[in-house]
Amino acid sequence: MSRDIQLKERWEKVVEILSNQFAEGEPLDLDAIIYLIGVQELGKFKRVFAKDEKVNLMHIAICKVLSFSGIYELEGTDQDGWPHWKLVQPLPFVNVVEQEKLLKEFAKARGERDGEVKIKGQREGLFSKFRDAFGR
Repeated sequence: MSRDIQLKERWEKVVEILSNQFAEGEPLDLDAIIYLIGVQELGKFKRVFAKDEKVNLMHIAICKVLSFSGIYELEGTDQDGWPHWKLVQPLPFVNVVEQEKLLKEFAKARGERDGEVKIKGQREGLFSKFRDAFGR
């Protein structure tokens, strides 16, 4: 089985698991999963985010998952606890399809590396769902 087919099958399993946990079975798209990663990284679970904060949460998630390949590096957090990232390598993708594939790979890796990261109020951590889906 090709690597692309394996990634697609594993990603579909992640989507199914997270969709059941967070969206009553309605399929989550990549943006929704990236948003969930951003909330996880920020660590502020019980609040409503403004539209610009939601965009910032997605940026946090993208930086986090791409940090595993050394593309971004955490600079620190501001007084409100929001992380700030620095681009340390050029982005390796040139089109939307390559970008989506890379983000899925790194989101999968994010779940595999962190193990039992808990989301307050949830029985199991978000990234344990990634690990379950990818057989880790």
